[in-house]
Amino acid sequence: MREIINPQLQLGEQDIGAIVIDAKSRDDIPRLLRGLQHIYTTPELREPVFAILAEILPERADGTGPVSRETGRPGMTQWQILVLGTLRLGLNADYDRIQELANAHRTIRQMLGHSDWADETYWGVQTLKDNLRLFTPEVLGRINEVVVAAGHALVKKSPHEGLEARSDSFVVETDVHYPTDINLLFDAVRKAIETSAALCESEGLSDWRQSAYNLRCLKKAYRRAQQLKRSTAQDPEKRAARQAEIRDAHEAYLALAEQFVERAHLTRIQLEHGCGLPRALFTALDDYLAHAERQIDQVRRRVLQGETIPHHEKVFSIFEPHTEWISKGKAGVPVELGLRVAISEDQFGFILNHRVMPKETDDQVAVPLVEDLAKRYDNLISVSLDKGFHSPANQERLGEIIDFPVLPKKGKRSASELEREHDPRFQRLRRRHSAVESAINALEAHGLDRCPDHGLDGFMRYVALAVVARNLHRLGAILLANDKAEAERRRRKRAA
Repeated sequence: MREIINPQLQLGEQDIGAIVIDAKSRDDIPRLLRGLQHIYTTPELREPVFAILAEILPERADGTGPVSRETGRPGMTQWQILVLGTLRLGLNADYDRIQELANAHRTIRQMLGHSDWADETYWGVQTLKDNLRLFTPEVLGRINEVVVAAGHALVKKSPHEGLEARSDSFVVETDVHYPTDINLLFDAVRKAIETSAALCESEGLSDWRQSAYNLRCLKKAYRRAQQLKRSTAQDPEKRAARQAEIRDAHEAYLALAEQFVERAHLTRIQLEHGCGLPRALFTALDDYLAHAERQIDQVRRRVLQGETIPHHEKVFSIFEPHTEWISKGKAGVPVELGLRVAISEDQFGFILNHRVMPKETDDQVAVPLVEDLAKRYDNLISVSLDKGFHSPANQERLGEIIDFPVLPKKGKRSASELEREHDPRFQRLRRRHSAVESAINALEAHGLDRCPDHGLDGFMRYVALAVVARNLHRLGAILLANDKAEAERRRRKRAA
């Protein structure tokens, strides 16, 4: 049966609370492990975290719900999933590195509950992928609240001391290539051909036996259209000739793409009605064909008809369709491909909460972000935001939610607004607001610069796990500093 952690120590296994972690190390691993060790060894923290982890169960193969805790194979314990998940984000590591650490790093194996010499448990990459994907953003959000509470207790925060939060947003990139309408069309048609060929092969059909040759023909037409550049020559005849060449190349590319899309549609009909395959097997193929048809239409309208495609009609990745084209006006960063994420950090350096912002801007999330913070933390007294979150409605509503919102106004200010923004408390919190950039930089340095996980659900899980890992890293850094100071006091006492 699946357990949170094996309650019975095995031969050669060391108790997690007795693991010695080097306080002098400047690496990230000791900080993460020290934060996890503190959670495990503190009963008032371990019990709520273990209660949350107990909800993490894989789904049955037949899709009828989660597997039973009492029957079946034991699998990876939930504590091991938490340890390796936070290490993955805290170290900005891929699954191959996590596999190596889980199988060969002595201290990490001790934290996982493996003995030094009698336990030969080996974790495969696919096992790690399957188990680390069991987290949900909601579960990770609740674990994060416990970690934040542990941090507040560690820095001796009084229960009556209010929280001063600072919030800002940044872009987490998705793992996509730079999009153009013709390379998106190539991706869609390529996947449609490969999927059709795989389905036919599984049924013993020879319809797509030349699929590799078809892909070479498609790529050749794509490269021809891609490499032709618009002429900068002054001679009108030369410019007209180049324009005609570009149109011809795109027409040939579109004709070939339409031919393969039509063949894929016929294959789908044959497989569903002639071979009796269930409709669920064609979900991926239907998605690729829909993407291909949209891109064919947009290429034709842009190149052949001279039309400008509206932004809301564009898709920037067929594999990660939630990707957005974001231009925040940063120097040297003209555009970012991903999603905005807003975070809120307190005065102690812990990230209180976050919000993924699909198709949302800063001014649209200011009120929901602060409302969620106020619900989670009843001692929230102030939140500072930058001008991008401002709107007259936001100013009014934030004043109703919290005691002291710090939201500068865009543009010209009235006398009352100038008086509010020159208040000493407003000025103090406004000066401290830029510290949130340090938290954003730490998140990006520890895995949140680009999300390698697939789908919007994977993106949200990845961001939530990054926030938990960052707070554990901060918790561990404080604990190791305390351990180091305590060791120095003991050394001086012995020397005296």
